[in-house]
Amino acid sequence: MALPITENSTQELIGKALSQAISYEDYRAMVSQLVLEGKATGPEQTEALANYTMLNDRRMKRFDKTVKVSAEDADAIAKLDRKVQLIVLTESWCGDAAPALPVINKVAQLNDNIDLKVILRDENVDLMNRFLTNGGMSIPKLIFWDAENQEVLADWGPRPKLAAKLVADHKAKHGQLLPEIKEEIQQWYNKDKGQSTLKEVLASFPLK
Repeated sequence: MALPITENSTQELIGKALSQAISYEDYRAMVSQLVLEGKATGPEQTEALANYTMLNDRRMKRFDKTVKVSAEDADAIAKLDRKVQLIVLTESWCGDAAPALPVINKVAQLNDNIDLKVILRDENVDLMNRFLTNGGMSIPKLIFWDAENQEVLADWGPRPKLAAKLVADHKAKHGQLLPEIKEEIQQWYNKDKGQSTLKEVLASFPLK
């Protein structure tokens, strides 16, 4: 459940979050280390969360290698002529983050004007509360931040529209989310190969 919104402005909360943000490379290294220690990010430590972290580490390694950006999309990204920070709220155990983060990183690598930073949701609850999904703190949540003008340009997440529909249809059919939905949605992500995420993320950029 979301906590009460603080008196701080979104700009102040983003500034605070960025002061403790890490790069994608450092995030990947942190997750890999957590796997070795049998741990997860966040205040709650359980065997289940540690196992999800391990699975996500494997999935991110795979997506890091397999996500492709078309020449047309790469050209569009290269034309971005203003600096944009991509701030991702996530946790190591989040199943939707594993396929999304490698895609976002691929985009950031294609233009020096794009700076990707990763922050942990449970360490930035006040900021998370400004970007809820249907009242919940769903992650990953991507914030497009114009640091020069101190404004939020857009946000995206926690999953592509087609994946969200898959989950909604499952819930409508069964009246609840059954354990097998995790496998269903991961199979969808594997078949999609990051292209739905890429398309939606690019649609949120201030591209000409």
